[in-house]
Amino acid sequence: MARPKAQPYHHGQLREALVSSGRALLEEKGIRGFTLRECARRAGVSHAAPAYHFASIDDLLAELAVQGFNELAAAMTAEAARAEGGASSHLVAQGVGYMAFAAGNPALFQLMFSREANRLETPALAAAAEAVRNLHAAAVEAAIPHASGEIKQRMADFAGASIHGFISLLLDGQIGGKDSSRALKARGLSLLSAMAETVVRVGG
Repeated sequence: MARPKAQPYHHGQLREALVSSGRALLEEKGIRGFTLRECARRAGVSHAAPAYHFASIDDLLAELAVQGFNELAAAMTAEAARAEGGASSHLVAQGVGYMAFAAGNPALFQLMFSREANRLETPALAAAAEAVRNLHAAAVEAAIPHASGEIKQRMADFAGASIHGFISLLLDGQIGGKDSSRALKARGLSLLSAMAETVVRVGG
């Protein structure tokens, strides 16, 4: 395969180009097929060029995971903003945003919650992941404002686990293999509704 012609990137543009090529490579090849050399090739720069911004493959993967968590938080927030109804509807809508992001970015989603992510942890990555957890907690808080702190924490864990567990099983092919896209969406919404109902009921 012919090497792309080297690009005269400016400093900031090189970083963006490497992140962009890395994201495309991740979705195409997965974590196991991810290399800095291939990212550089796709960006049209020498294999040594990534070192200006990313000292190792882990640094670039961490940057991609941060980007993923930021986009996940944005997707959850956007869906909640469009939802009509009360706090329970917003809780369901956040789940819709979560699942939609995961379905649209399966390899990135896998990276964000993989064992590799534990190795990649940086202050920026920890903060981005915490922001997503805080969205779950805030939605539960709004749905059951008068519950005790212990119950709110329990229900935040329950809501997050329900949403993440369902979409993870779906992406892994463990459930819904024979369902149509429409049927899968219906199953997801049914689960989210049941989750929200449970949160409200347990929260009093």
